[in-house]
Amino acid sequence: MKSYFRNFLKTVCLLSLGVFLYAGGVNAAKVRKAAVAGQFYPSDRAQLTQLIEHLTRQAQQTKIDTPGQGVLKALILPHAGYVYSGLTAAHASHLLSENQFDKVILLGPDHRVGFSNGAITDSGAYETPLGQIKLHKDAAQLLQTDLFKTVPASDRGEHSLEAVLPFLQYYLKKFELVPIVLGRGDIKGMADAINTRLDQKTLLAVSSDLSHFLSYDKAVAFDKETLKMISALKAKKLLQRDNAACGVVPIAILLHLARLHGWHPQLLHYSNSGDTAGDHKRVVGYAAIAFYGGSSMNAYDQKEIKKTLKFRDDQGQALVKLARQTIAARLGKKTTLPESAVTTLQAKELKNRRGTFVTLTIDGQLRGCIGSLNAVESVVDGVKRNAANAAFGDPRFNNLQPSELDKTDIEISILTEPQPLAYKDGADLIAKLRPDIDGLIIRKGMASATFLPQVWEQLPDPEAFLSHLCRKAGLSANAWKDGKLEVQTYQVQYFHEQK
Repeated sequence: MKSYFRNFLKTVCLLSLGVFLYAGGVNAAKVRKAAVAGQFYPSDRAQLTQLIEHLTRQAQQTKIDTPGQGVLKALILPHAGYVYSGLTAAHASHLLSENQFDKVILLGPDHRVGFSNGAITDSGAYETPLGQIKLHKDAAQLLQTDLFKTVPASDRGEHSLEAVLPFLQYYLKKFELVPIVLGRGDIKGMADAINTRLDQKTLLAVSSDLSHFLSYDKAVAFDKETLKMISALKAKKLLQRDNAACGVVPIAILLHLARLHGWHPQLLHYSNSGDTAGDHKRVVGYAAIAFYGGSSMNAYDQKEIKKTLKFRDDQGQALVKLARQTIAARLGKKTTLPESAVTTLQAKELKNRRGTFVTLTIDGQLRGCIGSLNAVESVVDGVKRNAANAAFGDPRFNNLQPSELDKTDIEISILTEPQPLAYKDGADLIAKLRPDIDGLIIRKGMASATFLPQVWEQLPDPEAFLSHLCRKAGLSANAWKDGKLEVQTYQVQYFHEQK
């Protein structure tokens, strides 16, 4: 025990000195050797191949109803010892074949070290008894960002990626790898970074087990609810669920991307250690889940999301200052914009026509929100007009008073052009919503309303989101279920006031 704490303190000291973490590139000559061969799976190549073939034959006896339309985009596979979870992992054999993918981005959880965001090996290849897997150049490129680093202690011993690799090697034969071990951190930021590395020849794979050490019956019931959350792409609820999955962060990143691209999940197999090689007193759950999408990524979505990122932080803060000055002037307070803000507001990007919203809050409570959905005026003009209207023209609130201004927080939203969303019925509409990404406009006759994407933070459940939006439009809460609403979506880039 004393030795453990000495090693722990040594690790902490190294971390604090910056010796333990690296943000450099990849050493092409360095190979990450197998760490759990002989423990989680056989270290002998022939024995490992024989075991995977045996598990594959067992898995092939399970009938998989593959969707008639859709292309495999992602997989969730377990990473326990093969005697426990190998049968479930082998259900990937229904979907994977030689040369199907050129690149695999493999996400797994940190079990051993404790760090934030993502860790990527600085080795040029991963090695298992089935051979070496060359790292894809994307690994080195991700290491150049702030969200990913090299953590040698994790790289040496973490099993979550390694345990899945022999199955991928056996089924795909040849591919290049982007291996990412994940801790808690900026899930959206990491998802956005990974998203830029996806293409038609890339498989996104997540390594995760489900609940740990519940009794058999409790685990089955508990995991069933977890699988429902994954099926509904409810990343936030999953993150809040204790003991849902050791790979809850990688799964949350996958669910974020699934919503972004409209991928839909399908459960291939579920089991727990009580079904395979363990007793029923304390079991670990396992699932193989496939995610299917269209034949190509949505080019319009990619284009529009990139457009929302074109405004710089200094431009956003200049717009916030402009909104505050506009409101202050209406209240009879003399204020002037900083010279730097005046200069920034002359940028050509801010002269483009875009929809804008200005939102006012006091102590976290809404105090006014007015905007324009369509690009009828420049960003600068829209912010000035909507700032005044949010403070003095929102019919839900009395005019803002001078005594309230200093307590008021201001947020600016800049919108993409709304696009129609085609759907068949309420269930189809739910499936096509992208929480945290899309703002929504609904119309029926003369009734209409919108929620900015930020509203997903207060209403993360899609059904609740739609019901509240319908009530805001003066419709019944269930009006979205009949498939007769006109629906449009848009994205925003928003800026909070920095005081």
